[in-house]
Amino acid sequence: MTGTSGLLGLNLALENARNHKVFGVDRLPIKTDVFTVFQADLLQPGVLERLFEQTRPDWVIHCAALADLEACEANPSLAQQLNAELPGEIAALVSRRGARLVHISTDAVFDGQRGNYTEEDTPNPLSTYARTKLDAERAVVQANPEAVIARVNMFGWSASGKRSLAEFFVYNLQAGKPVKGFTDVYFCPLMVNDLAYILVEMLEKDLHGLYHVFSSECISKYDFGMRIAIQFNLDSGLIAPASVNQSGLQATRAPLLTMDTTKLSGALGRSLPRIAPAIERFYELYKQGYPQKIRGYLIH
Repeated sequence: MTGTSGLLGLNLALENARNHKVFGVDRLPIKTDVFTVFQADLLQPGVLERLFEQTRPDWVIHCAALADLEACEANPSLAQQLNAELPGEIAALVSRRGARLVHISTDAVFDGQRGNYTEEDTPNPLSTYARTKLDAERAVVQANPEAVIARVNMFGWSASGKRSLAEFFVYNLQAGKPVKGFTDVYFCPLMVNDLAYILVEMLEKDLHGLYHVFSSECISKYDFGMRIAIQFNLDSGLIAPASVNQSGLQATRAPLLTMDTTKLSGALGRSLPRIAPAIERFYELYKQGYPQKIRGYLIH
C-alpha cells in the first residue's frame, strides 16, 4: 500500500498486518517491525516497476496523495502529478501484473449543492484537490476497469497528529484554544480503523468499480466537534458555530457532502458503521495510548 505515513495508509497497514503480509511504501522514513517498509518517491522514473518486482503483490491499495486542499491550490501542477497522473500509472501497472487495485478517492468530487449522492450522480469538483482526484478516478477506470475506486472521508489518529478533523478538535480544545465548527458543511466520516477493514473486505469479496465508503450517517462539522468535546470531556464552549464562508480558506469547500452507501452495504450484507460508536472507539484508542504509539512510527 502507498502513502504509509498518512492517516489511512498507516492505520491500514497496522490493522491488516495481523492477517496479511503488508508492504508499505512512503517517501518518509517509517520505523516499525509490524510490516515491511519501503522508502521511495513514487514519482521517480522506474520506482513503481522496481517496487512491484520486489514485492509481487496480490493487492495494491493506493492511498498516497497530496490531500491538503490549501497545498493543492498553492501548487496545482504537483497536485495534478501526484493526485491524477500517478494513479493512472499505478492502475496500468497493476493491471499488467495481474494484481487487484483499490484506489482511494474522495467525497469532494461533488459540489455539495444537493447531497445524498450515489455512485451514479455526476461529480462537479470545486477545488484543485477535488478536480485532480476526479481526474484520477477517470484515469484509473481507463487503465484498469477491474479496479475498485473507493470514495472516502475518515477520521482517526495519525502519525503527525494533524491529519484528521477529530485530532484538530481534540488537540486545540485540550490546549484551551477557541476553534470554529462549520454549521453549514456536512460530511459522513468513517473511523479510519473501520475503513481499514472494509477496504480489505471489498478485495476479499472481489468487488469491482466505484463505491461510496462512508459512515451510514452524516453530521455537520460543528456537531462533530461538539460530540468529540463531550466524549473527551473537553470545553465545548470553545467551539464557535460558524459558516465556511467565514473561514478565509483558499480552496472552496462543498457544503452538503451527505453520501448514499446503499451500494456498498448491499455488497457487504450489512450497514456501514455509525458515527457515535466510532467516536467512542476513537476515545478508547486515546485512553490506550494509541496516538503516542502511532506517532512513534514516524522518524522525525
